[in-house]
Parts: sequence; structure tokens; C-alpha cells
Amino acid sequence: GYDMKKTTISLAFISILLGGCSTTKDWSATGGSKADGVIRLSYEFGQFELPQVSEEQAILLAARRCAVWGYTHAEAFGGMTKQCNMPDGFGGCSNWIVTKEYQCTGSTAQ
Repeated sequence: GYDMKKTTISLAFISILLGGCSTTKDWSATGGSKADGVIRLSYEFGQFELPQVSEEQAILLAARRCAVWGYTHAEAFGGMTKQCNMPDGFGGCSNWIVTKEYQCTGSTAQ
């Protein structure tokens, strides 16, 4: 019944807290729109990982991508989205993908 499910969730949460290992993740470019000057960056992490990401690495990567399109800078905009990309079959998730968007700024064409 209901109580059993609640117990399972809290046990899973405790095991994540105890067994979660801090893992450094690198952002990678996963999409975007040249017309809009938008770069989409993502990283994935597993159920028991506590992802550590570098905002500096993200902005450098986004800026490099923007440079290819003739922009000089990039800045983060909007929030981050987190989606399950591998359900574990028990109503949880064994792999997540986090995506963040960056706006290219400063056109070299001006």
C-alpha cells in the first residue's frame, strides 16, 4: 500500500545521501540554433552520482561555439532543465540529463 511506497522512497533517498559520490561532470554542446544565437549544453549523471559542474567550463564552451557563428561572447539565460533519460523500472530514474541554454552575444559583424 501507500506506506510501503513511502518507505521505499525514503530508503532510496537515504542511500543516495550515504552512497552518493561527488563526480565532476563536463558540459557538452548538445544543440542550439544558429538563427537565434542559442547554444544548448548538457551533462548526464547517474542515480548515485552527485554531479559537480563548472559554470566556467560551460561559459567557455558556449563562447567557443558562439565564436564559430561570429559572436564574441555567451551568457547563460533561463534555468536548467533536468530530465530522466533512463527510468529504472521502479518509478525512479537511473540516469538524468541536465540541459542549460546560453545566448550568444556581441556580433563581430557589427
